[in-house]
Amino acid sequence: MHKSIQFCSSVILLAFALTLQAQTPAEKGLEIAKKIKARDLGWGDSQSDLTMTLRDRKGREVVRQMRSKTLEVDGDGDKGQTIFDTPLDVKGTAFLSFSHIEGDDDQWLYLPALKRVKRIASRNKSGPFLGSEFAFEDISSFEVEKNTYAYQRDEACGDLTCYVVEMDPIDKYSGYQRVVSWIDQEHYRVQKIDFYDRRDTHLKTLTIEGYKLYEDKFWRADKQTMVNHKNGKSTVIEVKNIRFNTGLTDADFNEKKLARAR
Repeated sequence: MHKSIQFCSSVILLAFALTLQAQTPAEKGLEIAKKIKARDLGWGDSQSDLTMTLRDRKGREVVRQMRSKTLEVDGDGDKGQTIFDTPLDVKGTAFLSFSHIEGDDDQWLYLPALKRVKRIASRNKSGPFLGSEFAFEDISSFEVEKNTYAYQRDEACGDLTCYVVEMDPIDKYSGYQRVVSWIDQEHYRVQKIDFYDRRDTHLKTLTIEGYKLYEDKFWRADKQTMVNHKNGKSTVIEVKNIRFNTGLTDADFNEKKLARAR
């Protein structure tokens, strides 16, 4: 009887191993993407303070202070709002983004100098976000359905071991032909992303650092550095004072009120 049980267990383990081996790069890539999303569900809403530092190829800097609000939406992408406080040339500028699982994201920008709210057209979302090396499309929340996936390999990334996964945007207006991400295998946190333009030239690299655990569940990085390999410029976003469950609702994310955002 003992041998029979042992034999059955061995057969089950072998079948499981063969199933894993039979997984295609597309299937494994999609599985990893779903785990990234699943590990970051249930946070509700959050607010934080941001510092954005723009550097040109000669090292000259412009520093901006911002505030960010985000709202998790059941069954759809997240909502986000960013308000610029300094310097004076961008003070009062407000950006609102509604990410979607399907279809185009909705984005609006309020520019105090023009005193009007401008909708960001889908075909323009590959453009720079207020002169930074981040594009408007980089500001949207990660949604699994917006890409196709292909697992590439396992690779060391610092002290961690990462999955390397190619993610190809489905959106025809995306500025990227493909995006290659390094995701740590323990917590499924994105460590680095290489962006390739529509000519498949390596355009930018995003490095994400300083992850901290909040609410005993949610990982958030305190520094993101985007380097543009074509123009030599970079943008660093540092995040401080992250707070969860601050009581935000849909009413706090309204394009008609963007000009009065505070």
